[in-house]
Amino acid sequence: MRIEHVALWVADVDRVCAFYERFFGARTGPLYENPAKGFSSRFLSFATGARIEVMTTTTLAVAPQAPGSQRMGLTHFALQLDSESAVDRVTAEIRAAGHEVLDGPRRTGDGYYESVVLDTEGNRVELVA
Repeated sequence: MRIEHVALWVADVDRVCAFYERFFGARTGPLYENPAKGFSSRFLSFATGARIEVMTTTTLAVAPQAPGSQRMGLTHFALQLDSESAVDRVTAEIRAAGHEVLDGPRRTGDGYYESVVLDTEGNRVELVA
């Protein structure tokens, strides 16, 4: 078994996709729209086969959370980079581009070398090596 994809409700699909393209080399798939359900999405695909579905809707009252907030349920996902130096480099690039870095890079008690950043919608993303 493997996780096929994770999905994120967002306000701006293209802005989120551009973030993951720029910093992580994701490829953005075509826009899927279902006007009857007020739904649209794009899949982000990574070289390893991992995918993120980035979705928006006009029919749900999605409850916004404070950027980076801890919450019940899925609270973050981790992207594994090639090396500790890659974690350092990508974290610095994200910070320089004006995005928030919550923590790190640092070595964690459970052996990861990681940083925690926020994407353009305030979702926590761990960068690990």
